Amino acid sequence: MKDNKHYAAICRFYGDTRAERSGVLLIAHIDEGIALLDAIGAPLRAMEAFCIHPLVQDDGALLAALAPESVFSAHQPDAAVVALAMEYRRVANAYLSHHCERADDAIELSCVDEVNQMLIADKVQNRKDFERRHLGTHARSDILQLYFANWLRRLGVSEERYAQLCGRATAAAAAPQGLISAAVAAEPG
Repeated sequence: MKDNKHYAAICRFYGDTRAERSGVLLIAHIDEGIALLDAIGAPLRAMEAFCIHPLVQDDGALLAALAPESVFSAHQPDAAVVALAMEYRRVANAYLSHHCERADDAIELSCVDEVNQMLIADKVQNRKDFERRHLGTHARSDILQLYFANWLRRLGVSEERYAQLCGRATAAAAAPQGLISAAVAAEPG
């Protein structure tokens, strides 16, 4: 994985930065997401787009990425990977937790399978983290629980499948930084 420019970009961007509340390294989200994408059979470019999605996720990050001296510019991500990350940004940002009102909220998915796979990885990983660290203690715990349930239901992830995928994410946290290299070796051509 160390030899993949998209993973290298997010490693450089995150450095040793940790999440404010949990203290977990931010790169752990990427490592677990890659493991989840591997578990659901996502192609390499979905994993690469997942790696760079934080570089374009919100408006501030996107504006910073466009600067000539940015991490994004320095690593020159592949155009198709950038397109996937931008589509992910569009779909994910259309339904954030502050949009959550009830169990039947309308959530638009992407026309691109890889983006929906990225959403599965992100929402499974985020729900797992939420349940482990914040369920019942976060000020918006009830809304966040509904938010994750809405996303996973819309993405077609059952509770049984969610539990299976959590196991994969936990295993990845113990042994990060190998999946993209393995995926590259397995890709045809």
